[in-house]
Amino acid sequence: MNRLRTLALTGLLAASMGAQAAVIEGQQFDDRIRLADTELVLNGVGLRAVAWFKGYAAGLYLGRTARTADAALAAPGPKRVRMKMMVEVESKEFAKAFGKGMKRNLSVAERDALADRIERFDRTVLALGVLKKGDVVDLDWLPARGLVLSVNGKAQGEPFAGEPFYAAILKIFIGPDPVDKRLKAGLLGQPST
Repeated sequence: MNRLRTLALTGLLAASMGAQAAVIEGQQFDDRIRLADTELVLNGVGLRAVAWFKGYAAGLYLGRTARTADAALAAPGPKRVRMKMMVEVESKEFAKAFGKGMKRNLSVAERDALADRIERFDRTVLALGVLKKGDVVDLDWLPARGLVLSVNGKAQGEPFAGEPFYAAILKIFIGPDPVDKRLKAGLLGQPST
């Protein structure tokens, strides 16, 4: 009986170890999630920080792991960038960061082609008011709907159509000139430099 109990406990321990979550700066990210009836895996986690100031922890979820930005951008199916706010921030600062990230990673022609969605996204973010410490912001790519911005599980505004727009948002984090190089490395599961 004891041997059977030991085997059962060993099996439970092994199963729970396979389902462990990633933790960065006290922020936990599940190893797997379901989005649009698809299982996604945690590709990597990172921290958006400037000197000692820690803004948010982020996780990138894809259908399968990708260790380069090109592979992550080309990954088929649903995707998620999850940000866990570590400080309170006004939405105008958040919107400014998104705008700056797009300017750094998109050509003028790409920005012009997406101008209507960029403007609507900016308005949607500004309408959030204040993002509080502990808020969870999800940027989901749902192939049948588009980009869905959610705060604490509640969708904000209407979806933004077109995979090129989601790619533009994703490039803010993992593009050639990302918002934070260590965050990019973390999201791609690479060692930070």
